[in-house]
Amino acid sequence: MSNPGTFRRPLVEELVARLREPRRFLQVVSGPRQVGKTTAARQAAERARLPTRYASADEPTLRGASWIEQQWEAARVLAARPATGGDAGAVLILDETQKFEGWSETVKRLWDEDTHAGLPLRVLILGSASLLVGRGLTASLAGRFRIVRFPHWSYPEMREAFGFSLDEYLTFGGYPGAASLRRQPARWAQYLRDAILEPVLSRDVLLLTRVDKPALLRRLLRLGCEFSGQIVSYTKMLGQLQDAGNTTTLAHYLDLLSGAGLLTGLQKYSGTALRQRGSIPKLQVRTTALMTAQAPTTPRRAATDPSFRGRLVESAVGAHLVAAAASGDLEVFYWRERDREVDFVVRGGDSLVAIEVKSGRSPRTLPGMDAFRRAFASTGLRLRPLLVGGDGIPLESFLETPVERWLAGPV
Repeated sequence: MSNPGTFRRPLVEELVARLREPRRFLQVVSGPRQVGKTTAARQAAERARLPTRYASADEPTLRGASWIEQQWEAARVLAARPATGGDAGAVLILDETQKFEGWSETVKRLWDEDTHAGLPLRVLILGSASLLVGRGLTASLAGRFRIVRFPHWSYPEMREAFGFSLDEYLTFGGYPGAASLRRQPARWAQYLRDAILEPVLSRDVLLLTRVDKPALLRRLLRLGCEFSGQIVSYTKMLGQLQDAGNTTTLAHYLDLLSGAGLLTGLQKYSGTALRQRGSIPKLQVRTTALMTAQAPTTPRRAATDPSFRGRLVESAVGAHLVAAAASGDLEVFYWRERDREVDFVVRGGDSLVAIEVKSGRSPRTLPGMDAFRRAFASTGLRLRPLLVGGDGIPLESFLETPVERWLAGPV
């Protein structure tokens, strides 16, 4: 197989175009761990025909924020050399920069110095967008940066790169680094827990944000993976977690897990932003791999259980929608009134797409498409109902189609 990074072509091409623009911007490449950010950044620099310096804050010899200045000065030497083909300048790729307190102030000063001097140094900052923002990205660097978001790998990407079938994608999700272990499910699950989940929790979340109850954060992740696709109140979650904490803390921890690319809580669609923010969340994993890796049985056996497979199908649809929302101008919700439910609601521009997933799971509520249409018929928004699975749109076709096309009209 060729380099997995070559399969993220649209994202690589977007980075190449940005590196070639006459006006310089800091490019922030954000996304979960092990989805190809570093490989794509290096490929984009190579495609742009620019000399590149890569440095990661994960290296063990660091001595503080002065490390950024050292790397920047080394990249300045590359940028000052006469061009020998292609555009003048160089690229500096800084990975895990948010691990330094005050990193954004240092980057702002160095960036402004280069802008004043006319030095054609392009800078790519790699990391989790939520952690970068939480540690000074917007406040210190307003007007100087743009974000390129990298989601987990989609079904078409995993199929093209690794030959995944639909069932394999539902079971093993969108982590390319673990794909070669799918013939050894126990090793695959161990790899996911040790090489992805633990570093995300211990190095990306717990070290960089205040978490008073780390054990509760970890239990919340397990609970969210177990109940992905279900609407669970914060009070019920605390009961399940056997913790005396408060719902505000739990909502904050769910936000942290969402920013880390693991688990999110979808809000109920009401048409009113204030009511949506206060709703009971629908738990949603960002990739189905998180469900099978932490299942009490083997990943393949779990995926063949009808009830569990039904949750995998619905969660795969939700993850596909959430990935699109993170990268585009759309939002994802659920809707429920009494015993009527619409699994997902996608809002973008003047369009609403209401999605029911026929997954074979045991019905907890009745389909609510007609009730939803009656409730929001007078909003003036163009509403499109979709059924995924069963006698509706095949799941494979839905996962192959960009979400924006459902908003635009018939595919």
